Amino acid sequence: MIAVEGVTKRYGDVLAVDDLSFEVSRGEVVGFLGPNGAGKSTTMKMITGTLQPDSGSVRFDGAAISENLIEAKRRVGYLPEANPLYDDMLVADYLEYVAELRGLSPEVTRSGVANAIDETDIASVFYRPIGECSKGYRQRIGLAAAILHQPEILILDEPTEGLDPNQRVEIRRLIGALGRERTVLLSTHVMQEVESTCSRLVILRHGRLAADGAVDELIANRGAGVRYVVEAEGSGVAEAVANLPGVSGHDVRAVEGRTRVELHSRESRELRPEIFALARDRGWTLWELHREKASLEQLFRDLTADEGEER
Repeated sequence: MIAVEGVTKRYGDVLAVDDLSFEVSRGEVVGFLGPNGAGKSTTMKMITGTLQPDSGSVRFDGAAISENLIEAKRRVGYLPEANPLYDDMLVADYLEYVAELRGLSPEVTRSGVANAIDETDIASVFYRPIGECSKGYRQRIGLAAAILHQPEILILDEPTEGLDPNQRVEIRRLIGALGRERTVLLSTHVMQEVESTCSRLVILRHGRLAADGAVDELIANRGAGVRYVVEAEGSGVAEAVANLPGVSGHDVRAVEGRTRVELHSRESRELRPEIFALARDRGWTLWELHREKASLEQLFRDLTADEGEER
């Protein structure tokens, strides 16, 4: 459905996107991740046709969008990070205005608005000024505008930014529902949203592709392994547990006179019996011992740990 092929984009001396390639299949909901400045928003703007790449191409169904940019834009719904709403307009007037900008006929506008209202559940605020709507409803209004023309592709840039936890859950459910009939590219920093709505991840670092695949596959393929947390009172705790077979790394800190160690292991073997045996044999007081599977957040940190420059 979407193919980004060797795309590069510069802003003066700043290289925002560097020879980036990935594909999104029809009907997929793909999480588009990366630290601030990784090139996500720039890439999304190139996919929507708002920006043109310096080199490379974006293709829909094999055809370069640059060959017919207007037609390509008709196939895309876009919710940018800064949701462009007019506070003094009624929701109804705003959606009709968006339809007019898109050149929709009166018949298509009526059906599009009706469908958008149903899909985003904004009937209760339809005749209310946008400025009087909550942040959650404003995001729903932005989504309604993005799907008004019934696009095949939906590009969402930080759709839950600034929402409270309850609003995040509602928008997350809405995105999941919208993704049942559309190809969705979702940029977010909230890992719970990715895990609950996305079938696949594309992760950027320094404008280049850092990883591409399903969450479980990425964690397994990159050997992220497991993490053990040990908190004990006694001597030589950190040195002893860090030297256990299978430990690939560790972090240590003091907690109220106790030693707290986070152990990283890339092996499947269980270390807790050995840690417990060490505590027994060395007379430690064991305050905490638990094992955690590698998380998406840990994978993200591992892949993008040194990213910091904004783009």
